[in-house]
Amino acid sequence: MHQQKHHQHQPGGGDDQTDALDNLAHYREWGLAQGRHGKLGSLRWGNTLSRARRTIVFSAFLTLLNDRLGETLIFPLLPYLLANLTNDGRVLGLLSGTYALAQFSFTPLIGALSDRFGRKPVITLCVAGTVVGLGLFALTLSLPWQQLWPSAAAAGLPLALLFLGRFIDGVSGGTAATASAVLADITPPEQRARAFGLIGVAFGLSFILGPALGGLLSAVSVQLPLALGVGFAVFNLVVVLNLLPETHPPQARKAMPTPRQLQPWHQVRRVLGHPRVGRLCTAFFLFFFAFSGFTGILVLYLKQSFEWGPQLASAAFLVVGVVAMVVQGGLIGPLVQRFGEWRVALVGLGFAWIGCLLLPLTQRANAIPLAFLAVAGLAVGTGLITPCLRALVSRRLDDEGQGAALGSLQGLQSLGGFLGPPLAGLAYEGLGHRSPFWLGLPLLAVVAILVAGRSAENPRVGV
Repeated sequence: MHQQKHHQHQPGGGDDQTDALDNLAHYREWGLAQGRHGKLGSLRWGNTLSRARRTIVFSAFLTLLNDRLGETLIFPLLPYLLANLTNDGRVLGLLSGTYALAQFSFTPLIGALSDRFGRKPVITLCVAGTVVGLGLFALTLSLPWQQLWPSAAAAGLPLALLFLGRFIDGVSGGTAATASAVLADITPPEQRARAFGLIGVAFGLSFILGPALGGLLSAVSVQLPLALGVGFAVFNLVVVLNLLPETHPPQARKAMPTPRQLQPWHQVRRVLGHPRVGRLCTAFFLFFFAFSGFTGILVLYLKQSFEWGPQLASAAFLVVGVVAMVVQGGLIGPLVQRFGEWRVALVGLGFAWIGCLLLPLTQRANAIPLAFLAVAGLAVGTGLITPCLRALVSRRLDDEGQGAALGSLQGLQSLGGFLGPPLAGLAYEGLGHRSPFWLGLPLLAVVAILVAGRSAENPRVGV
C-alpha cells in the first residue's frame, strides 16, 4: 500500500514510438558492428540478440523487483523496527516522507543521466545506492546504541542515520525508470505493452513476497527481513554488473536537459495548470496525498490501538498485494471496456472511501476482520483509480504532450507521498489516533467531485 516508486520520465523514448524504433535500430547496428569486430565471436547476430534479450529482460525484471521488495519487506514492520528509538507518529511520517521527497527531487535527473550516459552506469549507481541506503538503515537498527554510545543515542544520531539511509534509498529510486527504459530500448513499439507488463508483474510480485517473507522472518527476528532486503539488493547489483549489457548505444544518446527542465516543481506546476488535464491531475495529487497519509500511519495505528504484532501487520499487507494483483492483473481491463475509465474511477473512489471509513470505526473486538476488510477495500480502490486517472489524462492530450504529462503524474504521486505521511503523523499525535482516517474522508470526497466534474468538461472521454 505504500506508494510505489514510479518514474517521472521514461528515458529512451519510453513514451515515443519513433525513439523506441530508433533505439532498437541503433542497438541492432551496434551489435552487428560488435560482431564484425570479433566482440561477439562467430555467433550470428540474430542468435546473439535473442540470448542477449533474455539476459537483459532478466536483469531488468530483477531490478524492478528489487525496487519494490525492500519497501514491501520493511514498511509493514517499520513501527516495530523503530520501537527502541521512537513510537512517535510524527517521526514515522517524516521518515516515510523523506523517501518520497528524495524520489520526487531526483528521478528526473536520473532519467536524463541515463539518456546521456547510458542505462548500465545509471542502473549500477542506483542499485548500489539501494545497497548503501538499505544497509545503513539495517546497520543503524541493529546496533545497541544505549550500550555502545549513549551520548550519541541521546543526541538523536540513530534517527539521523535512519533519515540519511531513507534519503539515499529514495534518491536511488530511479532504478524503476531506467529499468523500464532498458525494456523500451530492446522492444519494438508493437510489443512494448507486453514488455512493460513485466513492470506490473514485478511490482505485484514484490507486494506479495515482501509482506509474506517479512511476516515469516519477523517471527524469528524483526530485523531479519532487513538482512534479506540488503542481501537481495547486493544480488541485484552483482547481476547488473556481470550480466546487463549497455542497451542505449552512443548513437541514441541525448544531451542533458537544462536545469529548469529538470526541476520537478516546474513540471508539476505546468501539469496542474494545464487547461485540459489540470483538474484530473489535481484529483490525482489529492488522492495520493490522502492515501499516503493514512496508510503511512496505518501500521502504527494497528500496533498501538489493537496491539497487532508484526506477523498480523504483514498479513494485512499480503492481502493488499493479492487483491492488487487480481484487480490490476485481471479485472481492470474488462471493467474499463464495459463501463469506461470515468465510471470505474468513481467506483474505485467509493471502495477507497469505504475502506478509509472502516478503519476509524474498528474496535478491539472486531479489529481483525474489519481491518482486513478495510485494507482490501483500499487495495481495490487504488487498483481501479490509478490506471483510470492515468488513462483519462492520456486521452485528453495529443501525442506530443503524453510523455511530460504522464511523467508529471509520477511527480504528483511522489509529492503526495512526501506531504501526506508527515501531516498524518502530526494529526495522529495532536488530534488522536483515528484522526488521519477521518481527515482522509473529506479529501477523498473532493477527489470524487473533481473526477465527476470531468464528464461535463469533456463528455466524449471515458463515457
